[in-house]
Amino acid sequence: MQKLNRLAAALTLSAAIAAPALAAPETFVLDANHSFPSFSYNHLGYSIQMSRFDKATGTVVLDKAARTAVVDIVIDTRSVNTGSATFNEHIQGEDFLDTAKYPTATFKSTKVTFKGDQPATIDGQLTLKGITKPVTLTVTGYKAMPHPMVKKDAIGANATTTVKRTDFNMGKHAPYVGDEVTISIAIEAVKQ
Repeated sequence: MQKLNRLAAALTLSAAIAAPALAAPETFVLDANHSFPSFSYNHLGYSIQMSRFDKATGTVVLDKAARTAVVDIVIDTRSVNTGSATFNEHIQGEDFLDTAKYPTATFKSTKVTFKGDQPATIDGQLTLKGITKPVTLTVTGYKAMPHPMVKKDAIGANATTTVKRTDFNMGKHAPYVGDEVTISIAIEAVKQ
């Protein structure tokens, strides 16, 4: 019996040594110089207008082995950049972003679906102007590799979704100015 116990202990130890170490979740912090949420909409049928937010912060917690992730992004809505100072002020007003009451918008993931080793969709809750709605971001590009300049692991992604601004109490001038708004998020994040 003693030989059997020693053999079992030896086999357990051998298996533990031979088994690859399980990867732990890694936290990546958004690079503020390369992470910009943007949005576009139809303006009276004349053109597709594009604007962005210049300030966003957040984290991505990624477990590569388990193929899971948690995404948490905070957007400073006062940093909206339409390309026009006059329109920046207009879109920050009560009829649209109402940045005096709601200086931030947030996205918090509830599920990330992977296709192979890459995220394909990110379900989550978007809170804009104090209203929270479920959205699904479609990942259109993804890269994970050591950053050549900062010498740390980094990830980058592009993702898009479409929402209705009337769902977020921002429906002024709809339907003349398009109700559907395409939100695109470009992020780069560095491992901490």
